[in-house]
Amino acid sequence: MIKHGLKPVFNSSTRILILGSLPSDESIQRQEYYGNPGNDFWKLVSAAIDEDITRLDYACKIAKLKEHGIGLWDVLRSSEREGSMDENILRPEMNDFGCLSKWMPKLELICFNGKKAGAHEGALRTLGYKTIILPSSSGANRRYGAERLGVWKAALGGE
Repeated sequence: MIKHGLKPVFNSSTRILILGSLPSDESIQRQEYYGNPGNDFWKLVSAAIDEDITRLDYACKIAKLKEHGIGLWDVLRSSEREGSMDENILRPEMNDFGCLSKWMPKLELICFNGKKAGAHEGALRTLGYKTIILPSSSGANRRYGAERLGVWKAALGGE
């Protein structure tokens, strides 16, 4: 089944862009980034920006991200994928990142949420951006709790 990503979340003050691979089925259905409650994304961001946004509705979460200069998008525009697992991605189509400097003139850092998204790091580096691959926010990655949180805090400016 072909799945399509969500529209990017950003404004002209975006300094940090977090790229996932492709939203989960639940996120696509809700039309919300990290809409699966089993994903730790909102907890990690809350800790990194030192402001609990986990209980806010989606629109308020997005507003808080923008306040902190953080944007969201995905590496992939679309792909074939059964279920929500990154390992099931087939025939991926990347988003066109040539527009980033026009859309986000203050962009300083691109963070990849996990290894699958991070596999495309080179393509963004060639555009001249500083990049980092963050440990995945997937709930399956909780065994690295303190280490994962430290990397997220350092990348998003919380430490």
